[in-house]
Amino acid sequence: MRKRFGGGVGLCSLMLAAAMLMPVALHAETIKFGSIDVQKVLNESESGKKAKNDLEGLIKSKQSTIDEKGKAIEKLKADIEKQASVLSSDARKTKEEELEKSIREYQRLVQDSQAEIKKKEADLTESILKEIKDLVEKTGEAEGYALILEKGMILYSSKGIDITDAILKKYNESKAKTAK
Repeated sequence: MRKRFGGGVGLCSLMLAAAMLMPVALHAETIKFGSIDVQKVLNESESGKKAKNDLEGLIKSKQSTIDEKGKAIEKLKADIEKQASVLSSDARKTKEEELEKSIREYQRLVQDSQAEIKKKEADLTESILKEIKDLVEKTGEAEGYALILEKGMILYSSKGIDITDAILKKYNESKAKTAK
């Protein structure tokens, strides 16, 4: 019986020695992690700011057209109310049909404008996100990161692994070089 336990003690000692050496082996190759706040890069990069300004210009333009159409509808409503007592039933019906048509056109204009703005925003964002993703991949490879995560998906991380500002700086520099 003694031989049986003797073999087990030897195996146990070997496993204990391996467990003690494991932290040394793990420290020999450091694993580098990073996180990035993509939304911050989108909002604070020069390309992101330009895209936001372009989008705001489009929104103002669309809103101006919508407001004009809304005022025309309000004027038509007021005219119908003012003239209600003097209009014949056919004339009143014609004006009300004109009002309904204007309201439908207004609603279509609003929907089309919203769709156009949404598409423009998606196109601008998609383009910038692709460039950021490519830059993050290049940075990850060049600087030896094992993993770079999007900050919005992380519940906790050390501030030391946040590479957002470095990526933002590199992104602005890369866009400045291509603009020249």
